[in-house]
Amino acid sequence: MSRKFDAIIIGAGQAGPPLAGRLTEAGMTVALIERKLFGGTCVNTGCIPTKTLVASAYAARLAQRAADYGVTIGGAVGVDMKALKARKDAVVGKARKGVEDWLKDMDKCTVVRGQACFLSQREVAVENQVLASDRIFINVGGRAAVPDTPGIDQVDYLTNTSILELETLPRHLVIVGGSYIGLEFAQMYRRFGSEVTVVEKGPRLIQREDPDISDAIKGILENEGIAIRLDAECIDFTPKGRDIGVGLYCTSGEPEALGSHVLLAVGRQPNTDDLDLDKAGVETDKRGYVTVDDQLRTNVAGIWALGECNGQGAFTHTSYNDFEIVAANILDNDPRRVSNRIMAYALYIDPPLGRVGMTEAEARKSGKQVLVGQRPMSRVGRAVEKGETQGFMKVLVDADNRAILGAAILGTGGDEAIHSIIDMMYAKAPYTTVQRAMHIHPTVSELIPTMLGELKPLK
Repeated sequence: MSRKFDAIIIGAGQAGPPLAGRLTEAGMTVALIERKLFGGTCVNTGCIPTKTLVASAYAARLAQRAADYGVTIGGAVGVDMKALKARKDAVVGKARKGVEDWLKDMDKCTVVRGQACFLSQREVAVENQVLASDRIFINVGGRAAVPDTPGIDQVDYLTNTSILELETLPRHLVIVGGSYIGLEFAQMYRRFGSEVTVVEKGPRLIQREDPDISDAIKGILENEGIAIRLDAECIDFTPKGRDIGVGLYCTSGEPEALGSHVLLAVGRQPNTDDLDLDKAGVETDKRGYVTVDDQLRTNVAGIWALGECNGQGAFTHTSYNDFEIVAANILDNDPRRVSNRIMAYALYIDPPLGRVGMTEAEARKSGKQVLVGQRPMSRVGRAVEKGETQGFMKVLVDADNRAILGAAILGTGGDEAIHSIIDMMYAKAPYTTVQRAMHIHPTVSELIPTMLGELKPLK
């Protein structure tokens, strides 16, 4: 005998709970299924814990640089890993409890604990229960990918989840993967006091970014003593007593990095492999991501997929925007679409990188006549005053219609200042709107109009 609901939501990540809120406010009965931790990746193993630790790493770095600001600190600066973890756990625990309490107190929402498996297009089994609905929303997120690398089964390794449980400081942390997750942990643990080596198979870090961004970030990390090994053509792992040997076979340098700990940061995979999607006829791509249309509908009528598991974005903000798109279409007669959003994100090293829209490479491929403006952070008063002058800002503009095509701000406050440009792009306003705006001094954002007044043809 099945229990009938107006809607079933599988997963309590960033899209599921607010969708439950909107549906129940509209008078629908909702079953929300969660097998483990409320809040999904962001709350438990992503944004909230990592940025809490990034803040601790920033404090450690600032203390180490205290003399640069004329501040005297007695004795050596150190970190207490147990205290760092306890602080992180407290922040995460409060956020997780907030989500769980919200759902359990939500009128017309039934929280069901356990693993969900499809029985058909309209039925889901959870342990010994069968739930039925004409509307089913998949919001199961993703996890760290662990590729079948030679020797991986012979060594202990960390992922972005397990590294958050460390209470001791690694002597030498070798990070396999030179992209966003790996680089944040690299700088964090270097500032905590570990020796850190980043191993990247490709020729440069974060290869989706322009080469000047990659080079600048490499310089920032190397200035803090992080070793960067690029062109690691054939990575493998070998137990070496209490240590782990990471084979590199790089074009230059030592052929092996010997670490006390290894972190795998080589990508993500969706949590769709244990849902029995085939019983519902829901299609996935070759990597396991649920195939969706521009309004996040799957190939099966009445089933949607939101968040990281649909392959349309691996960020908290894209997941929440998925919720907004689905709710607008179902409840508000507002035909919002995924294709309406402009991709924006940040890399939370210090200084952070804020990014929106096209890169230079993408702008060149577009066939447009492109103008570019650039300004080093060493010529931004706010950065000079803070003693944080690494990085630069860059903006790309369509020379014909004066639309902003994209921007990158690598520098102090870059993750916030980029929104000045994001908002103008959504408003479809010409770049001259920002150029002529009066911004507040002293801020990072105040130099965006100046940069826009110095545009030159992109070569």
